[in-house]
Amino acid sequence: MTTAVAALVTSTIEAQLIVGMLEANGIAAMVSADDAGGFDPQLQMTQGVRVMVATEDVEQARQLIAEPSADG
Repeated sequence: MTTAVAALVTSTIEAQLIVGMLEANGIAAMVSADDAGGFDPQLQMTQGVRVMVATEDVEQARQLIAEPSADG
């Protein structure tokens, strides 16, 4: 499976929330971060944390991420 970046955020927690939302909408997603296996978490702020999806799902995923939430 070829993947693409659907979002680039500054924390693993934010990325995990996005993954949960995407998966709830039927899009398989995963978190990718280069933070030395969690030993150097400040790298998340400078290098970002990527939310990855299949290439064919990237446009739909980006649209879902960009939509304002229904509750606020």
